[in-house]
Amino acid sequence: MPENIQLLSPRLANQIAAGEVVERPASVIKELLENSLDAGATRLEIDLDAGGVKRIMVRDNGKGIEKEDLHLALARHATSKIHALEDLEAVATLGFRGEALASISSVARLTMTSSRDESGKGWVVTAEGREMETQLAPAAHPRGTTVEVRDLFFNTPARRKFLRTEKTEFNRVDETIKRLALARFDVSFSLRHNGKGVHNLRGGTSRAEMERRVAQLCGPAFMQNALHIEMERSGLRLWGWVAEPAFSRSQADLQFFYVNGRAIRDRVVSHAVRRAFADVLYHGRHPAFVLYLELDPAAVDVNVHPTKHEVRFRDSRLVHDFLFGSLHRALADVRPGAREDGDESQASAPQVSGVTAGEFSGQERMALSAAPAQTATPAFGGMSGAGTPPSADRIQQQMQSYGELHKPLDAGVQEAPAAAAGPASAVWSQQVPAEAEGEAPPLGFAIAQLHGIYILSQNEHGMVVVDMHAAHERIVYEQMKAAHAAGGIQAQPLLVPVSLAVSEGEADCFEEREEVFTALGFVLQRAGPETLMVRQVPTMLHSAPVEQLVRDVLSDLLAEGSSDRIGNQINEILSTMACHGSVRANRKLSIPEMNGLLRDMERTERSGQCNHGRPTWTQVKLSDMDKWFMRGQ
Repeated sequence: MPENIQLLSPRLANQIAAGEVVERPASVIKELLENSLDAGATRLEIDLDAGGVKRIMVRDNGKGIEKEDLHLALARHATSKIHALEDLEAVATLGFRGEALASISSVARLTMTSSRDESGKGWVVTAEGREMETQLAPAAHPRGTTVEVRDLFFNTPARRKFLRTEKTEFNRVDETIKRLALARFDVSFSLRHNGKGVHNLRGGTSRAEMERRVAQLCGPAFMQNALHIEMERSGLRLWGWVAEPAFSRSQADLQFFYVNGRAIRDRVVSHAVRRAFADVLYHGRHPAFVLYLELDPAAVDVNVHPTKHEVRFRDSRLVHDFLFGSLHRALADVRPGAREDGDESQASAPQVSGVTAGEFSGQERMALSAAPAQTATPAFGGMSGAGTPPSADRIQQQMQSYGELHKPLDAGVQEAPAAAAGPASAVWSQQVPAEAEGEAPPLGFAIAQLHGIYILSQNEHGMVVVDMHAAHERIVYEQMKAAHAAGGIQAQPLLVPVSLAVSEGEADCFEEREEVFTALGFVLQRAGPETLMVRQVPTMLHSAPVEQLVRDVLSDLLAEGSSDRIGNQINEILSTMACHGSVRANRKLSIPEMNGLLRDMERTERSGQCNHGRPTWTQVKLSDMDKWFMRGQ
């Protein structure tokens, strides 16, 4: 083993760099397509053989490369995208490091042909991974560039052994192309594999054309359940599509997030999205979304890793607050009637927009470290003042009244008492409110109760089936959160303070972020270099494991800069109380009570799911029922 320090050969240096940039064919595709997009291409053609291991060809109609620059294009740290440190601090292109082509040519046989004009004359440069020598020759080529990569890892057999099967490698390539196609709707993409066409995506900039591409790549079911959002505040703009909570996934396979057109994976983003969906998803389920964040390039550092998948925000707290607040508001605003269920021909998803500066201040900003502040919603009997949160006595009175409604009845369809006698027309007139003669509300009007569990309602699209316990649970839960937020966090001092042994870093973190604990009702004191004393806790958490909770919050603050553990703990207690206080199965409701529940659902945030993520209602369309009985056939 040599002990003297010596310079690495260019070939070995490039092969070391290739270990970071070129992992598999999908990595090559990503780098080549990003170069094409940076060159202004509007049409991209990709042709693969054997999953990209044997051959990769990428052709674009971009601005091309000058003859004098072709040999430099394959040199390491040669790029046209940045020239000074100031450029690196505000990168607006997908590529900028000048490593990709050099790394690829060091582990494969690379041929690049390019032309700058429409004359049909161009030049071709080749490199075959030996001593990085390039050969230049004239070639016929239209305006743009074609890069062909053959025999990936032919000179590094150890790396080639780590490649998977052809199908697996192609699936990774397909995923990479899908991510880039979702980033640039204005660019056409075509993909062929082993001579067979796979994708032919036409470019477009209208919303209908964008949604067509999203449906092609993410599936039509995603678009049918997606909300279109567009929000802007403090120099940040978030737009795209987020699926309703009912369209959750067992894996995080439908999550696409872009920062200034670059697909990224970031802890700040992931945490903000998890927070926004915390109240509406089953445990273990994952949301689906295609979202785009736009901000000043100088406010985000993309020079974190050679693959450029990771970024670092200059003000990560501002970004986190904006993402959480935007998604939180968008999901809260989804109520029955927001989507026209009967109009499936509609190409556009419903839109949630209009966030401006100052809308995420006050209680909603407090929600980032405590329980989210919600808009109050009236329950069953209504309330005076739409924005006045219900009192604790009001909630308790409601819970008791619904706990004493009626004795359980036998299973079956339960109708209003007046429906026991008289012709059908008389029964109908007694069951349907007078308001039904006008335009029906989104959830329609109740007509019966099924098995003591479900409310059957009729609206203009057909029949609505409501899980009355799940729906009432969400209504009570949102009211209790609103009352809790409006009344502030009640705290109580501990008779015997709790002593915590922590690391010096955790103790320093507490002193720097003491306001987080104070806002949540905790009073802590540093009693030594590695000791904290807990002197006061929120009243709702008096029986919670306070010591472990404080440790977890400190751990979150150190790792992510924020924590939602205390807010989650409070919400969990409120959720349990709401569940126990909601109307139970086999409790008979009168028609007015059922209609009251439906109206409250239409006014309540997140009423499409209960506190545990289960759906609360579903629409059965009249056209589907006609098919059951073959009407009109």
